[in-house]
Amino acid sequence: MQFGLFTVADVTTDPTTGKTPSEYQRIKAQVEIGKLADQVGLDVMAYGQHHNPPFVASSPTTTMAYVAAQTENILLSTATTLITTTDPVRIAEDYATLQHLTDGRMDLMLGRGNTGPVYPWFGKDIRKGIELAIENYDLLHRLWREDVVNWEGNFRTPLHGFTSTPRPLDGVAPFVWHGSIRSPEIAEQAAYYGDGFFSNHIFWPASHTKAMVSLYRRRYEHYGHGAAHQAIVGLGGQAYIAPTSQQAVREFRPYFDNAPVYGGGPSLEDFTEQTPLVVGSPQQVIEKVLGFRDYVGDYQRQLFLMDHAGLPLPTVLKQIELLGTEVVPVLRKEFAALKPADVPDAPTHRSLVEAAGGPHESIDTTPRTDRWTGTRAEDANHLEPANHLEAANHLDPANHLDRVTTGLSQEGNH
Repeated sequence: MQFGLFTVADVTTDPTTGKTPSEYQRIKAQVEIGKLADQVGLDVMAYGQHHNPPFVASSPTTTMAYVAAQTENILLSTATTLITTTDPVRIAEDYATLQHLTDGRMDLMLGRGNTGPVYPWFGKDIRKGIELAIENYDLLHRLWREDVVNWEGNFRTPLHGFTSTPRPLDGVAPFVWHGSIRSPEIAEQAAYYGDGFFSNHIFWPASHTKAMVSLYRRRYEHYGHGAAHQAIVGLGGQAYIAPTSQQAVREFRPYFDNAPVYGGGPSLEDFTEQTPLVVGSPQQVIEKVLGFRDYVGDYQRQLFLMDHAGLPLPTVLKQIELLGTEVVPVLRKEFAALKPADVPDAPTHRSLVEAAGGPHESIDTTPRTDRWTGTRAEDANHLEPANHLEAANHLDPANHLDRVTTGLSQEGNH
């Protein structure tokens, strides 16, 4: 099981001092957090993607590459790669490059984001968010697995004889988690491809998360990837740790009460009772996280948000030390003792390469016939404009949205 951190890189005023970190300070803090997470033995450091204030997470691959160069073991991931507003060709190229630079020490979690105004900034319509997520991932999935791609969809220009470079390291695409808090269509999408499903349930009660994960598990088995209990599940969570619960509550309360995301809402006590947030001693954190298994089953990844709401960097680093030295070692032991032998470990590049029969060069330079033009793609500049309408009628990106709708209707009210 993988344990780690995720960050959204918010720039928030510290309510106890009135000081607001600069963008420079927050960007540098993301690096220090990743380095310490590696040093204390955490498995994953995940960086978000946002394109609006108060966040400074607009270029996660840049941050991930910089952190990877200064760490030894930790796997770099994303706390959302925006599949809706980021062109899938750029995702394919950027993350394949990162895969090579990190020697496979990376993966990514896709999501739609939760900031409506971002969509028009990138020429997209938020009302098409689900359709964008489905179509864009269909293309991304193919770009990493087919050396020459001919493709046409509704939201970007067609691709004719296109090869995404660099090709995936060892011929194996990065592992993908599909992240969603509220959309069953995304759970269905993850199940269809046999990918991971990440439920960042930091604002939701256990009953909601249980329903989403259960849907994903059933559909994972339906598509023939394995038994439901073998599906690849990840969870988010929040924690603030101190030697005693009284100290933890006293220190964290002003940050909770003034946080942009939940300040002015339920009390800290109500929020910790109704959601995965845990504010307390190391033992209290251990007990609550172990309880997640009761409603999602055996799972593969647990990430914590610990650097938000204006918490100063020294406090965050102390939290990471406590998590890595006093909490995670116990969680590893306890979860390992509970896990059945047939439940898979969290996927890594090494395990995926082994499952593929070993490393191999992906690129095939054999001249290909472009099915859109009827000739070789490299001769396309010499062609008269082709009528692609007939070819488009034969496209089979699988009408995945129809499959999602059908699958959900079969699931009834789940």
